[in-house]
Amino acid sequence: MAPAAANVSRFAILFEKEEIEKNDYNLSVSTYVEKEDTGEVIDIKVLNQEIAETVRKIDVLRASINEIVKEMDDGE
Repeated sequence: MAPAAANVSRFAILFEKEEIEKNDYNLSVSTYVEKEDTGEVIDIKVLNQEIAETVRKIDVLRASINEIVKEMDDGE
């Protein structure tokens, strides 16, 4: 009998020989243990608001640059 072992989610799981046999004796960890999802959860509404604010700031800066260029052209 195998010694007692603890299953640790996404880290270690004790499988019986029959389960390994069912998987053609494939001992690849990814066959038995699911990889932890490290993806970041993004709130699309907040992201969209941030993009809209950035675009607004760009528009204000572009208008300021256009005004400066116009003043420089008028000064020639």
